Amino acid sequence: MPESDLQLLTDAAREAGKIALPFWHGDNKVWDKGRDDPVTEADFAVDTFLRESLQAARPGYAWLSEETEDGPGRLGSDAVFIVDPIDGTRAFIAGKETWAHSLAVVQGGVVTAAVVYLPKRDKLYSAALGKGAQLNGAPIESSGRSELADAAILATRHTFDDRYWQRPLPEIARHFRPSLAYRLAAVAEGRFDAMLTLRDSWEWDIAAGALIATEAGASVTDRRGARLQFNSPGAQTAGVVVGAPDIHAGLLDHLAS
Repeated sequence: MPESDLQLLTDAAREAGKIALPFWHGDNKVWDKGRDDPVTEADFAVDTFLRESLQAARPGYAWLSEETEDGPGRLGSDAVFIVDPIDGTRAFIAGKETWAHSLAVVQGGVVTAAVVYLPKRDKLYSAALGKGAQLNGAPIESSGRSELADAAILATRHTFDDRYWQRPLPEIARHFRPSLAYRLAAVAEGRFDAMLTLRDSWEWDIAAGALIATEAGASVTDRRGARLQFNSPGAQTAGVVVGAPDIHAGLLDHLAS
């Protein structure tokens, strides 16, 4: 059931934080996976802990993680853990606080339980399907903003290149956080009106945050406006657009098809 899975994810995320924090500003080996994509000793340590502990608790659930070699076996499983051990690895390496553990349970392609946890800030966002979203146990709601002009939007600078938009956006307030999972959670919290990334997105970056944002009342789709499906063969979505319903609709209306 989502409720019991949510407690499992919550407990695991907090333990993962205890593992990761000693590496933060500490001795932490770093490797480059290519294309300036770093991975650290902390990523592997957290991944190992989560894989072993979560699958011991749910032996019938398959596994998909950024730091574990993928295989076709998960595609035949109805239930799967989708995990990013440390989302925002560059921020972690740089000694910044906005990195997160992202943990989700997906059943039949739909996220049913999710946690995004920022250990250094002790912010734990959580949601179970149909049960609403919370931050540290208190209910949260997405922004009620209706006007796209002056909306606070989390995105990289290149996202607003003219080539991506069929007509000019009104003036918006652009912000950035390095962790995709945290960006989705921050929209769920109502601190920002929307977030978007137009590049194909790895499922482990967005699965947990997508449910948290949806349960907080935000609209969540890919860049084409299609509903997100998880545990796909390629483990990617066609970007992600998340926001207060009117802001989300306005962004899709301006995007080039």
